[in-house]
Amino acid sequence: MRIHIRLFAGLVDLLGTSVLTFDIDQDSISIEQLKQLIADRYPHARAQLAPCFIAKNQTYANEQELVTESDELALIPPVSGGQPSYYEITYDTIDVAEVTSKVNHPDHGASIAFIGTTREMTYGQRTVLLEYEAYEPMALKTMAAIGEEIDQRWPGTLCAITHRLGAVAIAEASVVIAVSSPHRASCYDASRYAIERLKQMVPIWKKEIWEDGSEWKGSQTGPWNPLQTPEIQ
Repeated sequence: MRIHIRLFAGLVDLLGTSVLTFDIDQDSISIEQLKQLIADRYPHARAQLAPCFIAKNQTYANEQELVTESDELALIPPVSGGQPSYYEITYDTIDVAEVTSKVNHPDHGASIAFIGTTREMTYGQRTVLLEYEAYEPMALKTMAAIGEEIDQRWPGTLCAITHRLGAVAIAEASVVIAVSSPHRASCYDASRYAIERLKQMVPIWKKEIWEDGSEWKGSQTGPWNPLQTPEIQ
């Protein structure tokens, strides 16, 4: 059978077409199988496709429903107000649970939340406050690029990053990185990759404020090269 799936909004730009066509050598297919076919055809878009639903005859369908050639189908991205922003910058306190919820997926058996906090003592020196500044448009763009790199290295893995700017007090979170994956090994590796890559390439700067002075901190892991991919297996 041949089925056609209409696309809308950002999916048209993402996939480069307004209608997907599949020739399937059977009389019916489940919604779950159909979504997998779409993901297999467009592996670069797995993260964006994951929250989408398929509408069958203008009604949202559950994953066990079957579709046939006669059904009217559409792939529906999250509607206005409902789409999670995987990469965010904020001046407010970061809600760890909210960031983690963005990567929840029914097919994933592992999730990790990395929380970077302000440390008081560093090499015997007492920090009283950190201040963060960013080139915000580029920071968001490079965060998204990290997510794309993770999906290429560990297909199907989801990543969400929220970074705080402004003043961040002792023990408060400056960054939360949530990662989920079908298996824990990929989850551990992708989480470490995300924080190392963020510190390497995202244009966010940290000012350490001490009791007797302050200093802007740059790369602390050797010569800075944002184009060099970190060696994480």
